[in-house]
Amino acid sequence: MKNCLRICLSLLFAIFAVALCRGQNDQNEIVINRPVSELGNTKPVPVSIEGFSSEVTDILKFDLYVQGFTFVAPDAAQYQISGTSAGDVVGRVVDRFAKRNILSRSYNGATLRRQAHAFADDVVQAITGKKGIAQTRIAFKVQGASGNGEIYVADFDGHNAQAVTHDGTIVSAPSWVPGRSALYYNSYKLGNPDIFYHNLNTGERHVVAHYSGSNISPAASPDGSRVAMIMSRSGSPNVWVANPDGSGLRKLTSTSEDSSPCWSPDGEWICFATKIRERRVLAKVPAGGGDVQVIHTTGAPNPTEPDWSPDGKWIAFTLQAGEFDICVMPADGSAPPTILVRGEDPSWSPNSRTLIYARRTGGHYVLSLLDVYTKQVKDIRQISGSDSEPAWAK
Repeated sequence: MKNCLRICLSLLFAIFAVALCRGQNDQNEIVINRPVSELGNTKPVPVSIEGFSSEVTDILKFDLYVQGFTFVAPDAAQYQISGTSAGDVVGRVVDRFAKRNILSRSYNGATLRRQAHAFADDVVQAITGKKGIAQTRIAFKVQGASGNGEIYVADFDGHNAQAVTHDGTIVSAPSWVPGRSALYYNSYKLGNPDIFYHNLNTGERHVVAHYSGSNISPAASPDGSRVAMIMSRSGSPNVWVANPDGSGLRKLTSTSEDSSPCWSPDGEWICFATKIRERRVLAKVPAGGGDVQVIHTTGAPNPTEPDWSPDGKWIAFTLQAGEFDICVMPADGSAPPTILVRGEDPSWSPNSRTLIYARRTGGHYVLSLLDVYTKQVKDIRQISGSDSEPAWAK
């Protein structure tokens, strides 16, 4: 018996030693598990910034603020960010608590703005272990007083905005094809709410869905091989899927008043808003067809406009209860939603931390960025008119 006990203890110590060695040797992976209670309640990471021009400092502060950082004096900072931007950006990051340099890099061959974005991404990677978002792009709708509008693309902060369409008609719901410089969107160019595919590199576009009734809310699958959409060709608006050219059309739902489809990151499910027994709910359906399953949003009635985070953990959506609010909940339904900020139509960043959304102010919409954990918010650079329906490139 004693020998058995001695052997078991030896095995346990051996397993512990192997695990310890693996943890010490794996310096490239930082895993941060966030409980639901931390949504909107996490303290930002204190950093200092010095040595850069005012332009570069402003860019770095914007990029880092919407990813959970706050700015303090060097002697109060956990991480000290310093460098120069005379010609090119040269930057360093020192972990003041660990007393070590965790990043030192120079940047060239691009505009000062793009160099600053690249440095911000490296800062986020060095401190959090997650990829930054400063070099990502967004698409959105810009609408004038007439109700007509155009689809635009821009850097994530709203700079370098360019019009994609020049149709002078009603447009809506831009959706990126993951990993490609291409969009789906809805346009009345042909006199009907139709869905278009648009290659941003070549300018080529084609109609995906041009059926009688509505053809709206396109959403590309994670691998780009399919597109989900809302169509009313059989009566009620329902979820359909098709190939990128519109072929292989298949109806997935027979529920009532479906809207806003989005895909799970593994491509197995399509989440959407619908009505069941006269109540607005979120639901999901297998992408290959099957039974519709309700996603319970306890305490958040009338949910709509869902978006599934790229890491698969979260679903953000709009709560309609007099006003519009942005909510986030675990995708597996293990906890009720957390209401974070007033706004609508959320879209996740590629790193599943920041949301872009639309908020109404002064009779029009502006686009804002929300750090989900700290609730820190920044408006992006605006185009004249009303900017809404944002979509983040993945």
